[in-house]
Amino acid sequence: MGGHAKARGAAAALGVLGLLCAVLGAVMIALLPSLIEQQVLKNVRIHPSSLSFNMWKDIPVPFYLSVYFFNVLNPDEVLKGEKPQVQELGPYVYREFRHKTNITFHDNDTVSFLEYRSYQFQPAKSRGSESDYVVVPNILVMSASMMMEDRPMSLKLMMTLAFTTMGQRAFMNRTVGEIMWGYDDPLMSLINKYFPGMFPFSGKFGLFAELNNSDSGLFTVFTGVKNFSRIHLVDKWNGLSKVSFWHSDQCNMINGTAGQMWPPFMTPESSLEFYSPDACRSMKLIYKESGVFEGIPTYRFVAPKTLFANGSDYPPNEGFCPCMESGIQNVSTCRFNAPLFLSHPHFYDGDPVLAEAVTGLHPNQEEHSLFLDIHPVTGVPMNCSVKMQLNLYIKAVKGIGQTGSIEPVVLPLLWFGESGAMEGETLRSFYTQLVLLPKVLHYAQYVLLGLGCVLLLVPVVYQVRSQEKCYLFWSSSKKGPKDKEAIQAYSESLMTPAPKGAVLQEARL
Repeated sequence: MGGHAKARGAAAALGVLGLLCAVLGAVMIALLPSLIEQQVLKNVRIHPSSLSFNMWKDIPVPFYLSVYFFNVLNPDEVLKGEKPQVQELGPYVYREFRHKTNITFHDNDTVSFLEYRSYQFQPAKSRGSESDYVVVPNILVMSASMMMEDRPMSLKLMMTLAFTTMGQRAFMNRTVGEIMWGYDDPLMSLINKYFPGMFPFSGKFGLFAELNNSDSGLFTVFTGVKNFSRIHLVDKWNGLSKVSFWHSDQCNMINGTAGQMWPPFMTPESSLEFYSPDACRSMKLIYKESGVFEGIPTYRFVAPKTLFANGSDYPPNEGFCPCMESGIQNVSTCRFNAPLFLSHPHFYDGDPVLAEAVTGLHPNQEEHSLFLDIHPVTGVPMNCSVKMQLNLYIKAVKGIGQTGSIEPVVLPLLWFGESGAMEGETLRSFYTQLVLLPKVLHYAQYVLLGLGCVLLLVPVVYQVRSQEKCYLFWSSSKKGPKDKEAIQAYSESLMTPAPKGAVLQEARL
């Protein structure tokens, strides 16, 4: 009788445990998604208490700037009207360091900051040194010539004389370091003396001189603490809600984020929009495919063909005109009126006419397309490679002898790629807290529910067997001696555990 009570107690205990597991599993299934969502929102907002704040403040991901120059092989022939031939040199690789300063939180759920950038040359990762010489168009000469195109002939002749006196030519042979970070030029001094404010350079002239040890402007973005719907979106840049470089309100809008983090809980229908001070405009990338980076699920976003399309092919871009072929964007209005154009490297995804006009260009998707891999749940970039090409529109200007008989052409100067991927302790911590733990909890809820259902069957089965035993004893009182013996034997078999390997035999009534 004591054994029977113990068995009943054990069955009841397993049933209670099963009920608890089932209830816990059901509660987790109902509440876990919202709990995870709350934790994500808490930790991606811009607040000193969030897990991502230090990552946002001082980006732990090592970024590299890889620069490729287009060395002009036939400058004398180009002056005579022949097709340019270029040779790609590089990469010249720089480690890029970023950190935010002047971080100020405001009452309207925004925070403002300055992000400083600095670069250090990496000889081991480079193919060449900063002392390598490159033949490129003389940007100052060609830009000044284009600006004088509609001026009186007398002024053009004076400029020609000034160029000759200072030894200026249409092409120059400079080192990589000079072109990148600046060089002293008598023409620069002359322009600053007689045309102050024409160029934003007071000393040396270099294509990246403005970027090194400088900030990208004062960003004010929404923190998401009070209003999650606008998290990371730019409120103002340098105090402006829109810029004035372009010819339409749509093109002048400052849309998206500052380009470091995006709102969480993305779907394949989401787009990736950000404002780029270097391009003086907002850019929108589109979803391409899902993938996995170091065990972390990602969405890959790429540039649409319309990014640098002209106004004829894509009317919303009309505000960026005057336009030429699709695949290049005129940025002269935000680059001291120099005839500079942005594009993808080697004019990838552009009108074939652009690449055909210059010998030595070989556009292909693998090497020249840009992408960003984003963790869709948090909006944090895992791996990115943003590539752009800087081009100069050159042609002969009547009255300025230095321009010779150059045929109009958009000539590539260089292309660069900014790349970075999460790694090390930052990657491991991100994976554990935001990927592994939610995945374990996701499976645990179903395991608990399943285990609970199985344990709940134990007392049910025990009760059924007990009722069957009682029925057998009740029936034995109405049967003969032989039947009673059989029933008694079966009853005892129910009360006695079977030895290992033995098979219980049912009594045949």
